[in-house]
Amino acid sequence: MKLPKELYNGGIIFIGIGLYFLLMEVLGLADLYYLRLLNILFVFYGTNRTLKSNFKEGQIVFITNAISALLTSLTGIFLSTIGLITYSYAMGGDSYVQSLSESFLFAGSPSVMSYSISILIEGIVSAVIVTFTLLLFWKSRYPSD
Repeated sequence: MKLPKELYNGGIIFIGIGLYFLLMEVLGLADLYYLRLLNILFVFYGTNRTLKSNFKEGQIVFITNAISALLTSLTGIFLSTIGLITYSYAMGGDSYVQSLSESFLFAGSPSVMSYSISILIEGIVSAVIVTFTLLLFWKSRYPSD
């Protein structure tokens, strides 16, 4: 059974983000917030793969590509959030999240779920931004009108 390209590329986003954060943890760089921002590159990569595949197959309808790209990026974001929740509980739960939130923009003491929900919302916003940025890029290369 072949996975749809949206799920496959969403899985690539998840694996890329997961390996990136594990590497940062191993290297002791997890507290550097500006390195955390680079995870957007994995979302760009996976979403671009989906759009590239769509255009290669001759799909040039804007709304179809928008849905496909958004599904790809949201799949990666949701899987990554589930991975964050699982990893946080494996590393000590709320106490682990406390160490993360010290170097991030959280006031007080967030729980695993409140931290994950805020990361999920941030991820959804970035997924929408990435999707529409890439749609504009591809629309200029392969106009549908």
